[in-house]
Amino acid sequence: MKAKSTTKKTTKPAAKKKPSNKLLQLIVQALDDKKAEDLRILDVGKLSSITDYLILATGNSEPHLRALRIEVERVLDEQKAKILGVDTTKSSGWTVVDAFEIMVHLFTPENRDKYRMELLWKDATEVDLPKSSK
Repeated sequence: MKAKSTTKKTTKPAAKKKPSNKLLQLIVQALDDKKAEDLRILDVGKLSSITDYLILATGNSEPHLRALRIEVERVLDEQKAKILGVDTTKSSGWTVVDAFEIMVHLFTPENRDKYRMELLWKDATEVDLPKSSK
């Protein structure tokens, strides 16, 4: 009688598909068109289990943050990217759009300085995407 092997076959988990540079570029271009300041893209894929990229931007007021958020949502909808959630707490000075692989953080200048996300993610790689010409 032949003994059964008790070792299980393991398969490597499927690699997580990263969002295209095109989607990152479209979001950054949309934010730039709406006059967002201090735009930065951080590749946090090797550091985070919940997202691959953080896009950080500063708006000059709550209405400006709202306009930036609406523009990000428009781009994501046009590209058929799924939006997991949006934090739109009024007067918080910080809005987050979570599209799984990309998280967009929009701050007022005061909150950008207060939370210093760039320092929190200092081990992340900054992505330099050229702006597309219109």
